[in-house]
Amino acid sequence: MTAARTYLDRLSALLDALKSGPTADAIQAAAAAVTTAARADRQLFVFGTGHSHMLAEEVLYRAGGLACAVPILSAATMLHEGAVSGSALERTEGLVAPIIGRYGLGKGDVLLVISNSGVNAAPLEAAQIGREAGATVVALTSLDYSTAAAAGRTRLADLADIVIDNGIEAGDAIATLPGTDLRAGPASTVIGAAILNAIVVEVSHALAQDGDPPVFRSANMPNAAENNARLVARYRDRNPHLR
Repeated sequence: MTAARTYLDRLSALLDALKSGPTADAIQAAAAAVTTAARADRQLFVFGTGHSHMLAEEVLYRAGGLACAVPILSAATMLHEGAVSGSALERTEGLVAPIIGRYGLGKGDVLLVISNSGVNAAPLEAAQIGREAGATVVALTSLDYSTAAAAGRTRLADLADIVIDNGIEAGDAIATLPGTDLRAGPASTVIGAAILNAIVVEVSHALAQDGDPPVFRSANMPNAAENNARLVARYRDRNPHLR
């Protein structure tokens, strides 16, 4: 068996584990919170730094995605303008408040904070800001990783109303390398995207029972232009990235 096949098999096992147990229950709870918010014309905000910001972008203007989903993005906390500096900034206290302040997060919204390690300053501050704003705070994290890394400190999981454990071991990478103590093949992006989209599907299914769900079509599909233009017009003033 090739190393690539072994990695894919381990990813498959992690995906299978999402279908039952506490993680499945947490996904359902998160979906119920987002459904309640959407029905009240509130929004789902998604925050992540470093590689986790890619999951925040996953919800933006996505084919099959919710128009009421808003990523909280800042170049300083991403990697493309400086991976080393960005990694340092996500550990810097006081960074998040001015970033979140431009989004209008408030009571009745859902804030989903993504941090695999669950101990860096930025995601913890985001969760605290969400709590103070009256939003429902959902954590997407690794409980194994955050417990190992916290060493008694507060974790993201400690600040959230709903905790979704991605089931990934400490260190993220899941493929061993012979003759070394190194690992390759991170899992958090793949598993995190699956969890996010599982929530989106559950919410979309519930909203479809109310009538016309606020779901984007792929730009190359029939009726996409009309559908998407209507949704952009509805949410543009509350989502600075719908321009």
